[in-house]
Amino acid sequence: MVAGRDTLWATGRDESVEVNQRALIDKVLARYSGEFTVFRELLQNSDDAQATAVEIRFETRTFLDKRNGKKLLDEAPQSLPDLKTAFVHQWTFKNNGIVFRDEDWNRLKKIAEGNPDEEKIGAFGVGFYSLFSVTEEPFVTSGGQWMGFYWKDKKDQLFARRGQLPGDEESTYSWTTFEMGLREDAPIPVPFDFTRFLASSITFMAHLSEVSLYFDDKRLTRLTKSSSVPKELGVPKGLLNSSRSGVVNVQSIRCTPLHIKAEVMKWVYSSGSEKKQKLVPSKISKPAGASGFFSSLFTSFGGNTTPQRLTMPLPVVEKVEDPLTVNQTSVLLSIFSADIHIRLNKKVAAELHRSTKKNPPNKLKYELIYTAKDEYDASKKEDEHQPYATGSIFQGLRADLDGAGSARIFIGHATGQTTGLGGHMSARFIPTVERESIDLMDRNVAIWNKELLYVGGFLARAAYEVELANVKNLWEGATPPGSSQATVDEELQTWLRSRSLHALKFFTFHPSTPSADVSSLLEAAFFSCAKDGHFPLISTTGVRNVSDIRLPDPALGGFLKQLPVLPDEILANAPEMVAALQSRGLIKAITFDDVLEQLGSGPLNEDETIACLKWWIGLSKQGAEVKHVPRTKLLGTTVLTIGAPGSDDERTIPLDSIRTFINPRTINSIIPLDGPLPNHLLPVSISKSLTPDDLGSSFPWTELTISEWIGHICSPAVRRVDIRHDLTASAIWAERVLVIIARAWPTMPGEAKGEIYMQLQHLTCIPTSGGMKTPDQAYFLQANIFNDLPVVTLPSGIVIKGALERVLQALGVRKHVELQLVFNRMIKTNEWTVADLAKYLVSVQSTLTAEEWGRLKMTSAFSKETDLKNQVDSAGPGRFQAQQLYEPLDILRRLGLPILDWGKQTKWRGTSDEAKFLFELGLLRFPPLPILINLCTSADSEIQITAFKYLLDNIDSHYKNYDPSLFADVAFIPAVKDAKPCLGTPKNVFYNPEWSNLGFLVTHPTLQPGAPLKLKIRQHPPTSELVTLLQKTPPKDEIEAQTWFGILAGRIHEFTPQELHQLSHLPIVPIPGENISSRFLPPVQCYFGGDAKDKFHSKLFVFVNFGRAANGFLSACGTKSEPSVEEVALILLEDPHKFYASAEGPSQFLAELRNIAVNSRLISSGTMGKMKKAAILLGSRRKPRKTEEKQEIDSYDDEDWDLQYDLLKPEQIIIADDTHAHQAFGDSFFTAPPEDILEAFYAQLGSKRLSALLKEDYSPTAEIRHSKAAEDTRALILERLPLFLHEHNHATRTRVSYTWLTSKVNFVVTTYGKISVTKSLNFGELRLSQKQDASAVAQRTGYGPIHLWIAGNSQIDMYEVATSLNKYLFDTPKVNDALLFMTILSTDLKALKRRGYNVDRILRQQKVERQAADDPVSKAKLETVDLLTRPPLIPTSPIPPTPKIGKSEYEESIPKNPTPHKSPLGSRNPLSLFKRNNASTNSTNEKLQIPPVPKSPGGKATPLSNISSNIDMAIKACRPESGNLLRNREEMRQVKESLNEGYCDISGRVGDLHKIGEMGKVKVYLSPDFPEPQSFMTTKRDTIARFVHLLVLLARVYDLPLANLHIFNDVDGNLIAFNRNGSIFLNLRYYEEWHDAEVFAGHFNTAYISWYFTLAHEIAHNLVEPHNSEHEFYFSAICEKHLMELGQLLSG
Repeated sequence: MVAGRDTLWATGRDESVEVNQRALIDKVLARYSGEFTVFRELLQNSDDAQATAVEIRFETRTFLDKRNGKKLLDEAPQSLPDLKTAFVHQWTFKNNGIVFRDEDWNRLKKIAEGNPDEEKIGAFGVGFYSLFSVTEEPFVTSGGQWMGFYWKDKKDQLFARRGQLPGDEESTYSWTTFEMGLREDAPIPVPFDFTRFLASSITFMAHLSEVSLYFDDKRLTRLTKSSSVPKELGVPKGLLNSSRSGVVNVQSIRCTPLHIKAEVMKWVYSSGSEKKQKLVPSKISKPAGASGFFSSLFTSFGGNTTPQRLTMPLPVVEKVEDPLTVNQTSVLLSIFSADIHIRLNKKVAAELHRSTKKNPPNKLKYELIYTAKDEYDASKKEDEHQPYATGSIFQGLRADLDGAGSARIFIGHATGQTTGLGGHMSARFIPTVERESIDLMDRNVAIWNKELLYVGGFLARAAYEVELANVKNLWEGATPPGSSQATVDEELQTWLRSRSLHALKFFTFHPSTPSADVSSLLEAAFFSCAKDGHFPLISTTGVRNVSDIRLPDPALGGFLKQLPVLPDEILANAPEMVAALQSRGLIKAITFDDVLEQLGSGPLNEDETIACLKWWIGLSKQGAEVKHVPRTKLLGTTVLTIGAPGSDDERTIPLDSIRTFINPRTINSIIPLDGPLPNHLLPVSISKSLTPDDLGSSFPWTELTISEWIGHICSPAVRRVDIRHDLTASAIWAERVLVIIARAWPTMPGEAKGEIYMQLQHLTCIPTSGGMKTPDQAYFLQANIFNDLPVVTLPSGIVIKGALERVLQALGVRKHVELQLVFNRMIKTNEWTVADLAKYLVSVQSTLTAEEWGRLKMTSAFSKETDLKNQVDSAGPGRFQAQQLYEPLDILRRLGLPILDWGKQTKWRGTSDEAKFLFELGLLRFPPLPILINLCTSADSEIQITAFKYLLDNIDSHYKNYDPSLFADVAFIPAVKDAKPCLGTPKNVFYNPEWSNLGFLVTHPTLQPGAPLKLKIRQHPPTSELVTLLQKTPPKDEIEAQTWFGILAGRIHEFTPQELHQLSHLPIVPIPGENISSRFLPPVQCYFGGDAKDKFHSKLFVFVNFGRAANGFLSACGTKSEPSVEEVALILLEDPHKFYASAEGPSQFLAELRNIAVNSRLISSGTMGKMKKAAILLGSRRKPRKTEEKQEIDSYDDEDWDLQYDLLKPEQIIIADDTHAHQAFGDSFFTAPPEDILEAFYAQLGSKRLSALLKEDYSPTAEIRHSKAAEDTRALILERLPLFLHEHNHATRTRVSYTWLTSKVNFVVTTYGKISVTKSLNFGELRLSQKQDASAVAQRTGYGPIHLWIAGNSQIDMYEVATSLNKYLFDTPKVNDALLFMTILSTDLKALKRRGYNVDRILRQQKVERQAADDPVSKAKLETVDLLTRPPLIPTSPIPPTPKIGKSEYEESIPKNPTPHKSPLGSRNPLSLFKRNNASTNSTNEKLQIPPVPKSPGGKATPLSNISSNIDMAIKACRPESGNLLRNREEMRQVKESLNEGYCDISGRVGDLHKIGEMGKVKVYLSPDFPEPQSFMTTKRDTIARFVHLLVLLARVYDLPLANLHIFNDVDGNLIAFNRNGSIFLNLRYYEEWHDAEVFAGHFNTAYISWYFTLAHEIAHNLVEPHNSEHEFYFSAICEKHLMELGQLLSG
């Protein structure tokens, strides 16, 4: 590719690139976007030329004429013009810099050749061409030479002419002058705004120090600049003076005062833009005195220096002053400058030289204007006191603290790029071409500019460091020695903070424009140039490093008073800087470590401690944040002091020693404060200032409880300190403690009560009559059984009752004597009976403790009755627990249970207090259920019967939780088995006696009627047991099977589908064998017989009949009435030859194959796949009979052939659909039976058609041109073909249309001398061929024309013509088609007419159409005839309102059979419903008598009212279908000509329909061949519901009763809807295919439109049954009448 390009280059020629200079200058070079662009460029050029002074003159045409010596007509003095509107003719710019050298003159006339001097600002060489924005021909003079620019011939080429000034004038032109004659006179730039621009522009100029502005001969403004001695500052420590790349290095920093003086005529102030005024209070204040480094920043030399009262708006009446008066003002600026050394790598330097055409400088200076706080405030005041609405000339130099975007980047002059901080910056940035912003897009230029921006950020940081260092020195200088910096005078602190705030706001970086990267890069350098994150910042304790300062937190101020934090005024007024410091992680909030450090510096007093605790409480309420704060460190660090300092009460308490506090809101507040208190208690003087909830939730402290206090005073150490507070020695203190406990006892939790009990139970803390006793040694006064007991006695003598009594009782003071003592003294001495013991226990039961209750229950203190029968103690001597004995009742004695020995002295009463007490101890009132069940199995029949009766009598009261599953294996239920009584388990006994026939246990007949239900005995065995029974022991013979299956038939609904499926495959059906024994088969292998045993299937399948009931059970198990097609097919596949032998010949075998073929859709795909590979099909082969005579094959008759049959695979059998080929080769292969159904079935399984295997080769001789026979034959075929197409009975359409055939190009007939046909058959290994002569053959290649060849040497055989053409007319031609076509071709028309063919009408119609194709006049006549022979779309005469006609010709023409209308499935266009398959099945006797649309003799249109009444009549004629079974038969419709194709077949079929259900008022029908019809309504429920909803709305459109509409569903076919005797049926299958998805998604309109037209079509059949023009008319009329209602439905 490279070599090829070089070769091409060598053969080419050079052509110059041309530039339209005018367009280049006008569209690019002179179109600068900034303000004052021309003067900006000229000022910069002047500074580059080292000019110190510049003059700018705006000259009017009059002034110029006067200066040039032209005599003026009117030289009278004129008043001063308005500077805003005065027009000037020329701008003149002059500077006193170095005059132009030859290279300068040459560079001036060259576009884009900038100054190569790296010390100069200019770089692009296009700045001069900005002059063309105002002038057409600029003129330049310098050093005695001149150069003028002009457009040659006023066209697009710019030329320059250069010459010498007169010699005597060379000294006069020592200044360089640019004269710009304006294209047309225009006002000058606003002088005041222009002056403000000039003041900003000269600020950073290196040489330019004076600028004068003139209007004609009057000097409007004079600006002078002077610098003072710079102050060297050095590079602040801690700052990185080099960028990361090392490209730039700051050598030194200095601060230079700059003084700019302005002399401005008051005339100028009248032309400026007004500043925004603020309403200032009318307060006279003295001018601010000198107070800082920039104290003389703004000084007024003219006008009144006293501030004037300002109001809004300004007064209308102003003092008249001389506009030529000069007002003097000045400004003093501080310029921070940095000397930079630059080290660029060679590659970047070379790229910069390529971009700027000059070498980048090695050294340069970066400058920043900084305005300190005092100077800024003075500037603001001076501006406010300015007497002119325009404000100060130097307003643009003031610091931009609000980020308004007034601080700019200067590249010698101001650009449009803002800095983002408070002051202007100047450096040798490389700008964009229009010099409005710096270039950050070019990769190498961006490197240069970004390095300079780093210096800018560094210089800003240095200025900030210097200002903060000054503030720090002033703060520290005002701090007394040895004191903290917080002691500085408050007024001084305020002033120093405001000064620091000013610096922060000045160096806050706002988004810069147009490039936001500038401020971002400056800010990044501002912060990153410091080492280790150093950043000085003002705090509450002076200037500190930012790492030592924290953000203030009011909650911490109460106890952290020495921590340096950020002042509030800084937070409020410098939020952007604070946010920047936070985002960079420089300043942080007060941390926990800060708090710990401050707390560790000394103890806190009570107030500080309260503040500290409140802070922590507030922090803890923040939830999850506190989890990470180590609270233990806080408590371990904090120390508090209480009491007066230096006194005995002063005490130092570490906060981590505190564990409890007094809660004044609870009962614990009753703890006496004058008694001993624990050391871990928080002083009450502190806790009273805090809420107990906060103390408890924020600290690991708990409320001091009574129990904890008790534990404290009970400790030996506390008791030894003061005997007055010894609980075991002082009865008074013990009583006081017990009373306090009693007051708290009602609300005291149980755990606390237990703790008090544990602490006091072993102390002698109870005052008694016997001295101080432990609680368990003391007794209440009530326990008076013995007189030597120590009774509680308090020193105060108060009565023991209420809470105090309960406390003593809880502590263990006794109310009764111990039971063991009672047992020892009374029971063991046999002095008391059981009744006496029970009576005593009842008297003291309220005093018994839970432990005593438990011990009493487990004590064997009760005796039982002796055995009544044997008069002995059945359990031997001894006593028993109450829970081991039963209530003394007779029924329980008869059960043989152990009875309580109550004695005979006292009668037992179950409701007495003693009985209730014994019941609580566990005395049994009735036997537990397991014991009772066990008694029901007793060998003692008396006990067994009594126990079972007791169970039945009490099961509803005592044994409600009876569950038979718990006793499933216990035989206690009286039952019968094999007519013998026995006991059975609940799981084996059933109360339905019929189950005894199957060998199950059933309940005893003597069982009371309700007993099975009470005992929850099952009525029937579970189905799982029945399945197991049948699996293990099926019925042994037919009689037993009939009984068993009959019983099981009643339980079919209880079997699960899985169980029925299991039964269907179990061998449970006994089949009698040839011998006595039976064999067993699964139900699925049996069929219900009747007379079927004598039929063919009885040889292949087993048929049974056990009676109606038993057969019902077998039917549920899978037994069917007859074998399914699938099963027959499987039997056939299992052994085809056995199947054939059972059929006893081909007739019965073919009958079975025919049945399989008809129902092949019911055969599974797997079985069909097996059938395709198995030899199951019967094929026949013809073989000539052996005779002595030799005959040709063609001369054989049917009786001369013998048929050979064999079972073969489908692929081995041929379908004989070509008679000639079959006659020729039929003895060499097997063919399928010649039946359509069987042929289609054979083809489905894989048999090939003979026509598909046959190949025909045609060999014609020479063509006979211009043969009349060919023309006649073609004409005959085209003449008779429509008749044939009309008569043929194929369901499919023709492959080509008649119209297509009429073209001479598409149907060609050719005559040859002779035609030979060679037929070849290749089938498997069979290779056969035969050659014979033919009279006619047809052929077609692809979709090309059909060629018919006829032989000229013989008579044309019309059968061959018909056979040849049918191959290309139909997909599957039939023999009968060829015979029919042959008959029509070879029979005379009159003969055809006699046979009933509609010859005249068809041929006449075709003739007229052929004439119309050739003659336009005939075509017009044809159209006229069509209009006269068809009903008009709009009737031309009224229809009689009440027609009374008999069986007219019209009625006779109406067919009585269904009128289906077919269209292919899948058409989704709603308007195509005119062609859908809709069928009408109206009967003649129910036909609505509506006359045809008559012709109007007078040409008048039929009234719409008549049409409307007919439509209403058609809708009213719809009716609901009452039948559940609809039987229809296939019928042929009459043939009607098609306007396009000649003829169309509109025959259709509506099969039988069965009603399967209803939804609402709509009945649903289903075709009988639909699989699983019983589940159709369930599976299609949602689809039917949506279709019914659609029909409800459409029925309202037609005002049609919903019951007149019906839904049907078929398996296949093209029938969308039909009308049967006025009942309209709509096909659900088409709705589901076309619209259900859209309706389900909420899109109804397409479905509305589609079925709207379908209903209109069917309603029209109530008026006109056939599909003709009259039906079309009424169909259209119905649609039109109800179109508005449809529109409302669609829009709603």
